[in-house]
Amino acid sequence: MTFNHFFPHPVRLLAPMEGLTDPLMRRILTDIACTLGAPYDWAVSEFIRVTHYPLPAHVFYKFVPELHHGGRTASGTPVHIQLLGNNPETMAESAVTAVSLGAAAIDLNFGCPAKTVNNHKGGSVLLEEPEVLYHIISAVRSAVPSDIPVSAKIRLGYTDTSLMTDIGQAIKSANASWLTVHARTKVDGYKPPAYWDKVAPFTTLGMPVIANGEIWTADDAKRCMAEADTPHLMLGRGAVTRPDLIATIAGLDGMDWASLCQYQLQFLADTTDNQNGLIGRYKQWLGMLTKGYDEADTLWHIIKKIKDKGQIEQLLANQ
Repeated sequence: MTFNHFFPHPVRLLAPMEGLTDPLMRRILTDIACTLGAPYDWAVSEFIRVTHYPLPAHVFYKFVPELHHGGRTASGTPVHIQLLGNNPETMAESAVTAVSLGAAAIDLNFGCPAKTVNNHKGGSVLLEEPEVLYHIISAVRSAVPSDIPVSAKIRLGYTDTSLMTDIGQAIKSANASWLTVHARTKVDGYKPPAYWDKVAPFTTLGMPVIANGEIWTADDAKRCMAEADTPHLMLGRGAVTRPDLIATIAGLDGMDWASLCQYQLQFLADTTDNQNGLIGRYKQWLGMLTKGYDEADTLWHIIKKIKDKGQIEQLLANQ
């Protein structure tokens, strides 16, 4: 079946970013987007790794606690579950479990560039073997109900772009519902530029194609859509450094620093047992915000050595 109803307009998605867009960050960023009047159409979870055995329910609840609430963030944004692995059978069985818990869609990760993941034959290294992509997608597509989308996220290739045509045909033949393309190879990593024009050939496959990579501003978004020949975008690090990016792409007003500080305080108010880890994750976010806000740069140089959460919260409250 077709899944055009997921694309009634140009979609804007929040990217899965390992170690960054966890449930807390998803909640904050999707809430900001909704508050600004430009909600994400959906977010994609950090990849959940499938190895030797199918994943049990508790693993899905750990990585996607939104499953306890209809598979949506507190602001109502759907969260699609992303799986990473190389075994068609265990991937398929894990996808069935995810759907039984309420997952609205399954996304398959063939783009992760992490060395550890690739050394275990997961993520972008599978782009070297389009036939394996075909078997994994086919197995998952056959296993889950026909009304559940099964999408794929890829890069342009592993070492180069020579297999792009084969990769695209494998994904099409496996009946993927849509395709997200990070416009760099694994070897390119996250170094600019992103090669948006190389996304365009995938748009001939007859399925929706979503462009991703190096979208930091509304102008970047416009150029990406033009060069990639698709209206659909997935926002990654740009959405973390400027949480109002999705609004400015839509031509709406952005968010001032004082308002964003209130969301930073919400982040720090999380009740996780690992409060030291929470502080570390907040500092990671603040460090990224320095690329989007001058005020963040000033605050970062004060906060980076502070270990007391109360002291950090007081500094934020005074902004």
